[in-house]
Amino acid sequence: MPQNELRFNDLLEAARHSAVHLEMRDNYGVGDEAEDFDHWKATGWRDADPGSAYWAPWVDLIQRSTARGVAVRRARIVSEPVTDYIRYEHAGAGVNVHAGEQVRWLPRRQAVDLMLPGADLWIFDGARVLFNHFSGDGDWADPPLELRSEPAIVKQCVDAFEAVWERSTPHDQYEIH
Repeated sequence: MPQNELRFNDLLEAARHSAVHLEMRDNYGVGDEAEDFDHWKATGWRDADPGSAYWAPWVDLIQRSTARGVAVRRARIVSEPVTDYIRYEHAGAGVNVHAGEQVRWLPRRQAVDLMLPGADLWIFDGARVLFNHFSGDGDWADPPLELRSEPAIVKQCVDAFEAVWERSTPHDQYEIH
């Protein structure tokens, strides 16, 4: 997502209190992680070094945000048994936690009665929603991002995220099935 990275980074850098991320896909195919995912599938080894070239920019961004008092939370809704991609994400989530994110997991069957948005998203300070649009194969769609700030949309997304968060399991307690 290079052309949109600056926009996302600007939104996170501008956040004053919170940044929450809701992920709902079982597979992603974004180009910037394809090589790492392929390596993990071939070897079972996932880069989990917060200082590596792969992770350092994200770790730095999250640590700067949390140092300013921004609570960064990530919730993932996953089908079980999980896909290889979710196993890959789980194997790297310790770095997200190390950086300062709170990460939780919710089995999809426990979310069936929740009204959820149609796309993954980030919510900044409970005031702006950045929808992440993906193609059917999991790569970034065109356009990949959509920023919305209408109060009704923001409220629906905040309510959905909080309902997922309340039911989900912290990363260190979630067991892959």
